[in-house]
Amino acid sequence: MACKFHAVMSHLLSPTFRALTSVLLALAAAWPAQAEKADRTKPLNVAADRQGTVDLHNQVVAFEGSVVITKGTIVIRADRVEVREGADGYRTAIAFGSRSRPATFRQKRDDVDEYIEGQGDRLEYEEKGGVVRFTGNAVVRRLRGETVADEITGNVIAYDNTQERFSVTGGPSDGAEGRVRAVLTPREGTAAATAASQPAPLRLDPGPGGSR
Repeated sequence: MACKFHAVMSHLLSPTFRALTSVLLALAAAWPAQAEKADRTKPLNVAADRQGTVDLHNQVVAFEGSVVITKGTIVIRADRVEVREGADGYRTAIAFGSRSRPATFRQKRDDVDEYIEGQGDRLEYEEKGGVVRFTGNAVVRRLRGETVADEITGNVIAYDNTQERFSVTGGPSDGAEGRVRAVLTPREGTAAATAASQPAPLRLDPGPGGSR
């Protein structure tokens, strides 16, 4: 299935401030398939091991203990989740994890056996715009079946699942002067993909004076 990333990276203004300045990387995914369209109309369900708390004044419901949020094919898992409802009725779910046990996100893509998976110390899902924001040790992957096709890492990754676009920001916590990183595989069906799947043939070097 076709997959193309276009990356634009901003230059840091001064080497002195490289460790403190974010590196911006915009990744636009030009994929024929889209995130599962039916997910947008599905109800948002929350399950947790422990009883939640309800703040009617601020329209916030908090859940703790192996929390699982589902909305169609979307699955979010975290230690703690706060669900806020706006005046327009749309909800925002904020999931809290940690470096050792990050909050996770998974969604199926339309019409193909592919998934988008991501994780971070904190995860924020906006129901209205379909935007997922991963903060702290963030990683987002595209999987073909169970095989990782592409992987992006950074301090903050925002994923718009309606347009399938990524925005990645580096930070001091990422090391290497806050670099963002991406590992991208060739599009399926292209010559590059075919060549990448075939090992290069071994050639015997006959040494000086020998024939090839």
